[in-house]
Order: sequence, then C-alpha cells, then structure tokens
Amino acid sequence: MATSIGFLVYPGFSLLDLSGPLGAFEMAGRASQPPVYSLRVLSEFGGLVASSSGVEVATDALGTCAPDTVIVVGGVGVQQALSSPALVAFVGEAARRRRLASVCSGAFLLARAGVLDGRRATTHWRHAARLQREYPQVRVDADRIFVRDGTVWSSAGITAGIDLALALIEDDLGASVARAVARNLVVYYRRPGGQSQFSTLQALDPPSDRLRHALAYAREHLHEALPVERLADVACLSPRQFTRTFVAETGVTPAKAVERLRAEAARARIEESREPLEHVARGVGFSDTERMRRAFLRLFGHPPQALRRAARA
Repeated sequence: MATSIGFLVYPGFSLLDLSGPLGAFEMAGRASQPPVYSLRVLSEFGGLVASSSGVEVATDALGTCAPDTVIVVGGVGVQQALSSPALVAFVGEAARRRRLASVCSGAFLLARAGVLDGRRATTHWRHAARLQREYPQVRVDADRIFVRDGTVWSSAGITAGIDLALALIEDDLGASVARAVARNLVVYYRRPGGQSQFSTLQALDPPSDRLRHALAYAREHLHEALPVERLADVACLSPRQFTRTFVAETGVTPAKAVERLRAEAARARIEESREPLEHVARGVGFSDTERMRRAFLRLFGHPPQALRRAARA
C-alpha cells in the first residue's frame, strides 16, 4: 500500500516550498510500480488556493484523508493561517498520529499547535529570531538546513525543503533511492541536516574576482599547506597586496579565512560520519586534533566531540 504524503497549504503559501518537496516525492514514488507514494495537497476548505505568486493549486479539504506524513508548507500567508483554529488543530492531531514536517515558516503553525514545545526545530534564517521570541519553549536551531526531533521534522526555506524531502525518502526507502532521486533532480545528495544555512564563502563574499578565486582554490585544496604566498599567487597579487586587500574586503586575515573553511569542512564530516577525529583533522588540513578543537571552540562554541554527539542525538 502506498505511503500517503499530505502537503498543507493556505492562501499566500510559497509555491517553491510546495513544488520542491512534492517533486522529490513524486520522483521517488515512480521508482516502483505501483508507486510507493500517493500525494495530496490539503487546505482548510479545499478547492483552488492561491500561492504568494498568484498561481493557484487544486486542494482537498481537511478531513477528506489522513496522510501518513503531513508537511506544512511555508509562505507569507502563514500569519493569517495561524488564526485558523481548524488548521492549528489539524497540525496538532497530525503530530499525535503521524509523521509531521514543516518547510520554512510552516514551523510557526507547528509551534502554534504546541508540537514544537521542548523540541529542536529550524526555519528560514530570516524568521528564526521571531520564532524563538514568540515561542520561547521551542529550541530553535537557527543555522540548520533541517532538524529531526523524533517524528517531527523542520527545515529552512526554499531549496532546503528538497533536502528535507530527500531525508524523509531516505528514512522510508533507503539511501540508494534518495540518492537516485537527487541525481534525477540534479541536486546535491544531500546536504546534511547539520549543515549551516550559510557557508564560509557566502559569509566572506569579497567583491574582487581575484579574491573569490583564491578562496575557491583554498576550499579545493584544504588538505594541503595554504600559506599566504600560495593564495597570493593564485590571485596574481603580491603577498603584501593580497593580505591588505583581503582584510579590507572580508574583515579577516587569509589565515583566519582558511581556518574557517577547514572547520566548516571538518564539521560536516564529523557530524555525518564515524571517521576518527585524527583522520578528519588531517583530511582538512589541520596539523593536529588540538588545533582543530581550538578552532571549533572559537567558531562554533563547542568541541568536535560535542557536535558529533549532538548530531547523533
């Protein structure tokens, strides 16, 4: 029997928050005959519901089906949706009986229903502070791509909904199916849930093409020695000019930028594998685990072992 996935929308929902995850499940469902997933789009009253872009989607009314998994879509209309007792009650009931997930600001509906009380959750970084302020009982993990806490899942916005869907598909059907879906969608398989919504390259983002090229080169060669002379050569600048320009455009020294890149790469490996810390440190260019530990404390506030334990939990 096919697993049913219900996407909950409301007027002003984000079309991409719906279409990205829905497309992933559709592709996974077609992997076998009969399809392993049946997909429904739900709304309070059924009928055509307009997204924030104006595109309307046909929906079924609440109560016409009881999906195995309910995914609450985000969008600018979520504030109005919060005032609907029927939607809030439906979300609360879904959490008691089924697997429940949210994309982007859909997390606010979960929080209003009390589903996230005492749980870890995430949302789009623009909304994270407000979610924490309005629902202080939620443990908002503002920097994550997606978070799983028991049978309740939440994700950041826009394309992070696809990462969430791939994780749910892997949970249902295994890594090989999720990997095949990612290939068909031409997306990265798959950004780990613990990955930051931002990358070091995004955070630094120097305006100079030369410096961007040097940073990209550094990320591709983290396991090698990266003295300022080498990066300056890549940027076709003298070491002195490179350092001065780099600090002026990014606010950090080249050495600190390389340390951030190494720590970011190390964190992903530590959280998503059982690889020994010594191997991780060497693999991303840290001279030893102690140097990596100090970098983690400065940048993330926790040592590598603590982040690994948190990811497993």
